[in-house]
Amino acid sequence: MTAEHGSQVDVVADVRLTGSDRLDPFGDDVVDVHLRDGRVIDIAPAGALPRAGVVLDGAGGWLIPGLWDHHVHTVQWALVAQRVPLGDATSAADAAARMGGAPALDDGRRVGTGFRDALWPDRPTRAMLDAVTADVPTYLINADVHSVWLNTAAFAREQLAATEDGMLREEPAFEISRRLNAVDPAVGDRFVTEALARAAALGIVGIVDLDMAWNAEAWTRRLAQGFDSTRIRFGVYPALLERAISEGLATGDALDPAGLVRMGPLKLITDGSLGTRTAACSHHYPGDPGNRGLLTIAPDILGELLTRATGAGLEVAVHAIGDLANTHALDAFAATGAQGTIEHAQLVAHADIARFARLGVGASVQPEHAVDDRDLTDTIWAEQTALPYPLRALADAGANLLFGSDAPVAPLDPWAAMAAAVFRTRGGRPAWRPDQALDAATALAASTSGGSVTGSTVNAGDVADLAVIDRDPLSADEPSLRATGTAATLLGGRLTHLS
Repeated sequence: MTAEHGSQVDVVADVRLTGSDRLDPFGDDVVDVHLRDGRVIDIAPAGALPRAGVVLDGAGGWLIPGLWDHHVHTVQWALVAQRVPLGDATSAADAAARMGGAPALDDGRRVGTGFRDALWPDRPTRAMLDAVTADVPTYLINADVHSVWLNTAAFAREQLAATEDGMLREEPAFEISRRLNAVDPAVGDRFVTEALARAAALGIVGIVDLDMAWNAEAWTRRLAQGFDSTRIRFGVYPALLERAISEGLATGDALDPAGLVRMGPLKLITDGSLGTRTAACSHHYPGDPGNRGLLTIAPDILGELLTRATGAGLEVAVHAIGDLANTHALDAFAATGAQGTIEHAQLVAHADIARFARLGVGASVQPEHAVDDRDLTDTIWAEQTALPYPLRALADAGANLLFGSDAPVAPLDPWAAMAAAVFRTRGGRPAWRPDQALDAATALAASTSGGSVTGSTVNAGDVADLAVIDRDPLSADEPSLRATGTAATLLGGRLTHLS
């Protein structure tokens, strides 16, 4: 039987294997991979064993483990489809003008997303935005999501006191995002389903959902509607920690009999961001001697939260971007025995690199951020003495790297993340800090469920979360790696994408 979308596949035929940790004898020869009950049960030379049941023709493509994105703000990412893209806006005036000509959403608001203002020649002001948007509530979300630019009508709609520059930062900005993301569940769920179908077409089999909401309810609803395309681990934030504990949710607990959707970590945001100039650093930001960023959770409170989560069976995912925030996060892991990850780790003190592996703390990193932020890093972190975007240093020290996008901060595209990690560039520019580049096998492994320490090879006994792609990622150059095509994606042997 020929495989179709939704089929439970029994044989993936005529594929090639890749991975630096291979022990098989097949080399470049094509093989058949036999599946049963959602697992790989055998790998044999093509045609050596009967091809019984549903057969997926791999057509000589390469078989890899299914890919994960370990950091996604799912609803906010999905809703980007209906928001005005501002990633290439060259100035505040340019961004404001685009919003002035943008259509309003059904709720009467204009929403733009993805602007990067740190290197703009002019500064945002509320008056500038008011001049082109009039009385239509208008919201511009920074690419890093840590600040939002509003016009007067938007401040009035949200019943907030207007600021002179129209900017809200950190928690007030997060609250605006929460409100903008609180769309009709029927609408939001449709966008999420469509977005995750597009992710499956890139080889994605799982994501870590870090939406700032009660995600257990949202995913229970989606499961009831038939959602089945992606494995989900969902997080919870401190405001809802006690609810999660009272409902008996520990990390790894499943919401459904198949175990498709599971409880993930407690997410904690301990500092700001590079783009908003609020990441907590050892040295001040240029031209602003009083500004070393912002610790949004004091170290003693951080320790208390990690202790509470650990006692309840929850892992933790600690947002730490600046080197000071990373030091405090590692201190808290060491003091409490908590398990989990540091999210971002964009600026890490030399003395802290080895602590990731020593403490068993995963480095959940987003390689495309390094390419996006290279000019910003060289400008506003020029006087910092810690290591920016230290992928190779972390890998060499034995840390487990787990790749993600932080979508919508960067597009959810695992091939872009791998290309950024391996080649440290995009668009033909010279490689940025090439000493921190990774080998392709490590990058591929970091894009799977278990991270870089688990290897990148498909073996008998593995869960049949797989993807068939059109090139060997271990030998592709930068443009080719970014352009990798996915012929098929399998989740437990079931086809969630077939091109």
